[in-house]
Amino acid sequence: MTDHVRHLAWQLRRLSHEVRVFAPSSRADVDFDSAEFYRIGTPISVPANDSVARITLSFHLADRVAAIIERERFDVLHFHEPLMPALPITMLRLSSAANVGTFHAFAKSNIGYFYGRPLLEPYLAHLHRGIAVSEPAKAFVHRYFPEFPLEVIPNGIDTSLFHPGHAPIRHLRDDKVNILFVGRLEKRKGLGYLLRGYEFMKPRVPNSRLIVVGDGPLRGSVESYISRHRLPDVVMAGYVPDSVLPRYYCSADIFCAPATGGESFGIVLLEAMATGLPVVATEIDGYMSVLEPGRDSLTVNPKGWAELGAALVILARDGELRKRMGAYGIEKAQRYSWEEVAGKVLKVYADARLARAQREAVGSREVMNVHDAV
Repeated sequence: MTDHVRHLAWQLRRLSHEVRVFAPSSRADVDFDSAEFYRIGTPISVPANDSVARITLSFHLADRVAAIIERERFDVLHFHEPLMPALPITMLRLSSAANVGTFHAFAKSNIGYFYGRPLLEPYLAHLHRGIAVSEPAKAFVHRYFPEFPLEVIPNGIDTSLFHPGHAPIRHLRDDKVNILFVGRLEKRKGLGYLLRGYEFMKPRVPNSRLIVVGDGPLRGSVESYISRHRLPDVVMAGYVPDSVLPRYYCSADIFCAPATGGESFGIVLLEAMATGLPVVATEIDGYMSVLEPGRDSLTVNPKGWAELGAALVILARDGELRKRMGAYGIEKAQRYSWEEVAGKVLKVYADARLARAQREAVGSREVMNVHDAV
């Protein structure tokens, strides 16, 4: 979500719109008093959906938020996960602008939505338009709020950054077939199943290598598994900044996304496709809303480490298939560029402003009718 907000804001500014970002932050090395960013509170980490959500739970926000809203007089306020405490719902309650909400999450269930529905529905009514980043994300919201209309606008990728031709990481470009994983090292990303799949693959494709980009709470467990099983040719690259990440994609031959669930979308899949990589991924809802098996990917059942390993073997042994899937992926990724996505979001902003004006007109007529009756 952070990347989504950052890239959308950049693209909107590029189109000459004025943009301000409100968010909690724990960083002390950023100019929070800049004209483009308002730091509102400090986030805390909350376990959610087999991952970690960073939110602010301080409810002492209203005075500062109200002062900023009054001073800035926004045309549109765009909320990402608008029903999360406490910053989004505080701003939503105080807003007099056209309000747009984007829902990013997908999960099997949400206790907060289930039990908090009577409390959350009045906040939802403040939104003039709603967006979901995928069909699974839309279905997730409609499970609890079936009457709320949502338009699907996918996440975007920076195609000016993710494309073929970046200089590869020098020590990774040799005669080996490189399999790349990119993601946070946490349970739902499924790296443990990829390690077992790679263990299945290695004797069948001896000249293969696994590259793991990312960090997280399971790093120690991953390194321990590699050591205990004496897995050769596994590179633990750790955290990689965005400026360097395309070089890792361009150092790989196959991208693997073994997540077990809880994904509403697959940005890393699009980043891989944009750089020309074929994909091996699990058949979870968020990924299948992006992938076209047989054209840009091979897909397997979640947690199916043997299937995962077999799919990797197929692609590792078939250079022509990799090339064909990679070419299709490059073409497809252009449809998800931020230029395309921002244009669709701007259309929703225009619709939201019209809806706000219509609501105000109806409200004015009702006030006049009451006055006449009195």
